[in-house]
Amino acid sequence: MMLGDHFPILGDWFYIHFVENNGMAFGMEFFGTYGKLFLSVFRIVAVGAIGYYLYKIIQRGTTAGMVICVSLIMAGALGNIIDSAFYGMMFNHSESQIASLFPAEGGYASFLHGKVVDMFYFPIWQGRYWDWIPVLGGQNFLFFRPVFNVADSAITIGILSILLFQRHVFNEKH
Repeated sequence: MMLGDHFPILGDWFYIHFVENNGMAFGMEFFGTYGKLFLSVFRIVAVGAIGYYLYKIIQRGTTAGMVICVSLIMAGALGNIIDSAFYGMMFNHSESQIASLFPAEGGYASFLHGKVVDMFYFPIWQGRYWDWIPVLGGQNFLFFRPVFNVADSAITIGILSILLFQRHVFNEKH
């Protein structure tokens, strides 16, 4: 697939859509190359901290639910780090062509400077904001616009599970 290509999986509400994400959530970027390096190093430190926290809560005998939630967050973060660290070294650009795996001239980016591939797109509902809504009135609305990957899903499920079931996941075993 070339960058931007997509094909339907389930009608008009689930697509595989090939997107490369330069930065953080929703493609946000900051400070160019140095920002990308900072983000990559921050992610590595965060995964280390989450790993240490996971080790400690397992030692403390916390609930299996909490261990699973934190493990999902850590696995998702690690997946995005691996993608960002190596994807740019393994593939050439895919903007006007299908990317080649291990091209002779090398990949498009150095270690920790690659992009993260996002592919799941759920444009579930499209409508229009009511005219009386300030700033957005009359504009088109699409729910759910973000394109994301499996790692993003793991992070989201882990965080939402902790928030929704905090009474259960934070209860220590006795």
